[in-house]
Amino acid sequence: MSLLAGKTCLITGGAGSIGRATAHRFLAEGARLILSDLNLVDLETARAELPQGDIVLIAADVSQAGAVADLAAQVTERFGGLDVVLSNAGNFGTVAPIADYPDAVFDQVHAVHVRGAYLVAKHLTPLMASGGSLIITSSVAGVRGDPGVYAYITAKHAQVGLMRCLAKELAPRGIRVNTIHPGPVDNGFQLAVEQGLGAEIGRDGTAFFNEMIPMGRHATPDEIARSILYLASDLSGFVTGTTHMVDGGMSV
Repeated sequence: MSLLAGKTCLITGGAGSIGRATAHRFLAEGARLILSDLNLVDLETARAELPQGDIVLIAADVSQAGAVADLAAQVTERFGGLDVVLSNAGNFGTVAPIADYPDAVFDQVHAVHVRGAYLVAKHLTPLMASGGSLIITSSVAGVRGDPGVYAYITAKHAQVGLMRCLAKELAPRGIRVNTIHPGPVDNGFQLAVEQGLGAEIGRDGTAFFNEMIPMGRHATPDEIARSILYLASDLSGFVTGTTHMVDGGMSV
């Protein structure tokens, strides 16, 4: 039997590589799928890469309360409720010494990662039934510190605190809440991070990260998606409040 047969699943940040890879996995397991991202053009491009299936596209800025409330209203109108939410929208910011770090960039990163995850939980978990799963995409950055990565690392730590509060509140309703923590992933998002870091440290950023990973390589988006599928499905029926590492040992 398919792991997500008959279940309605929402992915924010659905146009990105992890969002698309997860959409592939969810569709293959029988899910009804809602993909959300900032703009419809990117969502249409993502859908063109996906197999045929029950897919609805909804553009929304997760940092805006009105947009997330409207997203919830559209989900209610079309589906009546939700079983799985992957809160996956994200941005990186920049790398700079603390004295030079741009305040506006710090605020923008936290608006998407922290406020966005908070608003998604606030407006969408009321639509979820017992047995549901909320997964927040954090990062290996959510369990470590590195100089210069002030906005992203603090935002990813904050998502863990949010998850732990939600896990305790929603457990009596039978809803599980976990964070997933990818290490470096072979995608455009990570490449941009590594190019910025490389300029700061004066060496190849990708090689620098690979040296930090015991498995010696980046993850593929599908490797992250497989772990998200585990957290979304009944395979993880007694798993809540966890920081699920998918980082090739980088956090060890």
